[in-house]
Parts: sequence; structure tokens; C-alpha cells
Amino acid sequence: MLTVAELKKGEKAIILDFPVDTIPLKLIEMGCLPGNEVMLVQTTLFNGPLFLMINGSNIAIRKDTAKEILIEKIV
Repeated sequence: MLTVAELKKGEKAIILDFPVDTIPLKLIEMGCLPGNEVMLVQTTLFNGPLFLMINGSNIAIRKDTAKEILIEKIV
């Protein structure tokens, strides 16, 4: 399975699943839910945060968190 951490800049995907106990509640409240679309906007150097757009909201998350969110790419 692919994760958000594996997206390349500009790629879009649908969130499939994630372990609820490892994802911050704030992220869930901002729309990081199964079935929602996610797009990688930008990455940073040295394993810094990933900047995502989820349902029109811009969000920055840690790469470790992104590795927990399972996705399916939109072609």
C-alpha cells in the first residue's frame, strides 16, 4: 500500500485508512479522513514537514505521520 509520504509534488490521492491512535486529532478535524482527497503541495529538506492540501485546507504534517496514512493515487 502507498502512503502520503510517497507522494510526489502535485500528485493527488484518496485517503484509504490510517491508525486512529497515531494520527493527531487536529489532523482528523481538518479533514484527514478516509475518502477525502489529498495533494502534496511541497516538501522540505532534511526530512522536514510535508505541506498538503486536504479538501481545500493547507496542512503541514511530519513525515513520520505521513507514513501512517494509506492512500490510493488518482491517475
